[in-house]
Amino acid sequence: MESKIESLPKQAKDKHNENKKFFAKLKKKPPKNLDYVMQELHDEAFEKTDCLTCANCCKTTGPLFTDKDIDRISKHFRQKPQQFIGQYLRIDEDNDYVLQKVPCSFLGGDNYCSIYEVRPKACREFPHTDRKKFQQISNLTLKNVAICPAAFNIVEGMKKKIKI
Repeated sequence: MESKIESLPKQAKDKHNENKKFFAKLKKKPPKNLDYVMQELHDEAFEKTDCLTCANCCKTTGPLFTDKDIDRISKHFRQKPQQFIGQYLRIDEDNDYVLQKVPCSFLGGDNYCSIYEVRPKACREFPHTDRKKFQQISNLTLKNVAICPAAFNIVEGMKKKIKI
């Protein structure tokens, strides 16, 4: 898995223009069964992908934290939201709350998340490949294929299954 993760950014870069063109066409004319196809590809990819052997998302990127996430996680730590923010978060250039640093502070050496049950919505939904109206998040997906082997495989599967 380690070599797969190391080669992922280069593979994603090599496929970037191809993927970008594919998504542009997909946006213009999404097939009626796109959500169904995406769910199927998502399920297949995650049957073969063990996130605990990877955790590349947690090691290389940080999620956005919504107000609900902050309230839920600060309660988990028995802290006031402002204490949690001060200890773990910062405001980024888009005025969103993000982690102060990566890898994620909550990621253990065994790739387990210490706040898994209360983790942010962005973490629960990553890599967002089972989302309805998938074609609307193509820019996000183009970034995620460089981070997540499952997302990379899903996009490759899409290009084979969906003829545009």
